[in-house]
Amino acid sequence: MLKTAFLILFFAIVFFLADQLKLNLPLHEHRWYMLAFFSALSFLFHSLVDQGKRNDNEKFIQFYLASVVIRLLACIVFVLVFLLNGLENKGTFLLDFFALYLCFTAFEIYLLSANLRRFS
Repeated sequence: MLKTAFLILFFAIVFFLADQLKLNLPLHEHRWYMLAFFSALSFLFHSLVDQGKRNDNEKFIQFYLASVVIRLLACIVFVLVFLLNGLENKGTFLLDFFALYLCFTAFEIYLLSANLRRFS
């Protein structure tokens, strides 16, 4: 979880610097909500995966797949809530959301595979 906290901190610093330096980056005004959302999802992911690793990895696959399904459904609900509430700059919102989604997902898969290599 500590490594994921560094990823969250990295994005927070990038968003903060983009605000302070008035950089012309294609960042949506709701990027902080997205970062908080992915932070919460990462915490949930790590909690479920750790729960699956207990008891000699008996239920690891079930907990991992449950975390993937929860992440997918939560992302769909998050995007729909924003889009149905009359969001401006929908393209920028979707671009930022899926960029963060891919970054967090790739990072968590990397961490998970690194941990699983140790156990095999």
